[in-house]
Amino acid sequence: MASSTDSSTAVDDEVPRLYERYQAAESDAERHEIALEMGKLDGRRHAEIYAALEDE
Repeated sequence: MASSTDSSTAVDDEVPRLYERYQAAESDAERHEIALEMGKLDGRRHAEIYAALEDE
């Protein structure tokens, strides 16, 4: 089982890749899809934070 730290690191690694893809996107539709992926990552990060707070 991965720890929340491992998961947070994976999210941190994904963010720059998504940002680069967003900057290189050639259409609004492609940028929209990437923005949705970014939102999902943000949601995962917030879920991890709330779970950690509940464990305290």
